Amino acid sequence: MLKAVIFDLDGVVTDTAHLHFQAWQSVAATIGIEIDETFNASLKGISRMDSLMRILRHGGKEAAFSADEREALAQVKNALYVDSLSTITAQALLPGIARTLAELRQAEVRIGLASVSLNAPTILHALGLSEAFDFCADASRIARSKPDPEIFLAACRGLGVQPEEAIGIEDAQAGIDAINAAGMASVGIGGGLQRAGLQLASTAQLSWHCLADFWAASRCPQAHR
Repeated sequence: MLKAVIFDLDGVVTDTAHLHFQAWQSVAATIGIEIDETFNASLKGISRMDSLMRILRHGGKEAAFSADEREALAQVKNALYVDSLSTITAQALLPGIARTLAELRQAEVRIGLASVSLNAPTILHALGLSEAFDFCADASRIARSKPDPEIFLAACRGLGVQPEEAIGIEDAQAGIDAINAAGMASVGIGGGLQRAGLQLASTAQLSWHCLADFWAASRCPQAHR
């Protein structure tokens, strides 16, 4: 029986990728590193510090900064990003998400969030979704970022369900790998993802009916031959 659906935040519920890019681009420029949107795509789904390390490696400056200096750079990026969140409103919800959340609530399926962003509560508030999720797991609850399954396992514990009773929804390969490693059923949003149990082109295709059919097919494949 499907008991819970756990959503990634950025790229699934809303899309703040452009805000992350602008903040990282600004920080990178101050230390003489240029990044573009193509490189920024490689940061999707990973933590702030892991993103910074990738930027430093990209610029050949991985050994140029101490741990304290790296932490300071990460804090500058976060401050820029948080300032930009003031532009987010409920209009920034991705297509189909409000409907799907309402349908899951009606079906009495528990709803979770698994986001490596420490700003997840702020974003949910800006979107008007603070009460829409039964439990939110963010980076403060984990030691290992995606593709490690820790954040999805934390979300399952917070919801009081077993991983095999839940679906996870992600738009990044690291997230899909984390969902699969947790023992959950995985739904991928967007192109270029591998090993997702169900692949959708966009959140506009997402619905309770879609998820219920996927769950039935993945748990009882013989009934769908």
